Amino acid sequence: MNRLAGKTALITGASSGIGQACAELLAADRVNLILVARREDRLIRLKEKLLKTHDINVTLVQCDVSRKDDVALKFNEITRNHTIDILINNAGLAAGLEKMDEGRIDDWEAMIDTNIKGVLYVGKAVIPQMRKNNSGHIVNLGSIAGEMAYPGGNVYCATKAAVKMLNDALNIDLVGTNIRVFNICPGAVNTNFSMVRFKGDQKRSDGVYAGYEPLTANDIADLIVYVLNAPAHVNIQSAVIMPTSQRNSYVLHRNT
Repeated sequence: MNRLAGKTALITGASSGIGQACAELLAADRVNLILVARREDRLIRLKEKLLKTHDINVTLVQCDVSRKDDVALKFNEITRNHTIDILINNAGLAAGLEKMDEGRIDDWEAMIDTNIKGVLYVGKAVIPQMRKNNSGHIVNLGSIAGEMAYPGGNVYCATKAAVKMLNDALNIDLVGTNIRVFNICPGAVNTNFSMVRFKGDQKRSDGVYAGYEPLTANDIADLIVYVLNAPAHVNIQSAVIMPTSQRNSYVLHRNT
């Protein structure tokens, strides 16, 4: 049963990876989309692709969720003109893999500003409308890194642990409403994630996924859509999803 048709989903970080995969799967379920990202050119290409095969409304918003003023300005307009049924907080990044005392402060701030503050800024802009309508579904992109720290992951792991706690706290904040909140925690997913983390080092990025079959962006999006499609009385609050070859942050079987 498709319980999503005709709803409107806002996706941050929609220009690539998991965000784009969510947009494509939701479009197939006839969900109208508000796609948010910094890279407007990629959003335009994605919109053109979606409208070729799906009869839905697609709105594009160029916005950096790590910038408080940008979010306040852009999202005020969004909530004035649209009713948001689904919010997918997908925008996020990892930067560097150094020990904490060797890390770059600029990298820390980029991760904290996007992964934590971005969720807060966007949530503060969207949740009041959901409260008023007593309806909504929020998806927060967490990570196995928020469940278990790994070497060099220090600040990134801390940001995803914060997302986990924010997700749990938000479920409490919204008790008595029909707004549901879900935190998905993927293991290794082959997206642009490692290229960003290693600042374009293709060889180092490829090494992360060598010797086993990692998850894909579509795998994550597929689970998200499954959760979103659950009956209104069902609130799936969290899920860990891993490649079969990976059992936690440390236990990973490689064939080579």
